[in-house]
Amino acid sequence: MSTQTPSRPVGVDELKRAWHALNAGEFRTGPGAGKGPRGRGTAAEDNWSPADGEHTIAVIGSAGSVGASTVALATGLAAAAPVRVIECCSVTASGLAAASTAELGLHPTDWRQGKRDHVLLERASEVLVGVDEVPLPTEAQNETQLTILDIGWEAGQLLATDCWLAEAVRAADQIVLVTTATVPGMRRAGVAMDLLAGYWQPEQIALAVRGPRRKKWPRGLEHAGGPAARRALDADRCVEIPEDRELAVNGLDSRPVPAPLISAARQLLEPAHLPTDTSESA
Repeated sequence: MSTQTPSRPVGVDELKRAWHALNAGEFRTGPGAGKGPRGRGTAAEDNWSPADGEHTIAVIGSAGSVGASTVALATGLAAAAPVRVIECCSVTASGLAAASTAELGLHPTDWRQGKRDHVLLERASEVLVGVDEVPLPTEAQNETQLTILDIGWEAGQLLATDCWLAEAVRAADQIVLVTTATVPGMRRAGVAMDLLAGYWQPEQIALAVRGPRRKKWPRGLEHAGGPAARRALDADRCVEIPEDRELAVNGLDSRPVPAPLISAARQLLEPAHLPTDTSESA
């Protein structure tokens, strides 16, 4: 008499889910067992440090859709080669998905790579549910490398998470905080600057404000961000990021980045005395 339990039919969808889970490393029983998503190590095991001669700039948005990825790309285009922009967010939140003019494919480290003029673009290829799931960056290919980290996470969440990205931001040579010329935007910027002040000197934090020129700001807007934002404005650590209607509608794609935007981003490189690119292409 057979003791085998009759098995139920397995649907195609279930088989597909099992296959994707297997590829993601969720069923590993070997050396990768017990590690985080996709078989990677936990945040405590993931470490990254810039190479000798590598300069890092962290671009952080005070809120979603304030233009942080646009500022990061424009800064990369304004800088002299070699430069790369690493978009450290989930594939579902990418602002650089269509920004490459040449796709280079998937790197073994899970970064999807592309080129835009002299800028190497790296963006996540998978859905990431937390800051600690961002893959480690690829190794710098040049001795004098500028790496721009397009953070893609809220500053409080980032700094409260034990991961390589939080450590990289804390050790960055320069911070660019992007916001909008609105009362909510300036309030969020002020809160973020207070959080960041525990790790950097004020002169290391630049405020990039997207909107009309400062002389056209509504009355009281300069004070909406509180003392931290006001000090940045008084110390001339604020860069005006011009609005572009076409860019606001279409987002970043293969079309040229507006020259006024690159010119504004070039000012973000001045405090670090980084060389800039003087070519016309963008």
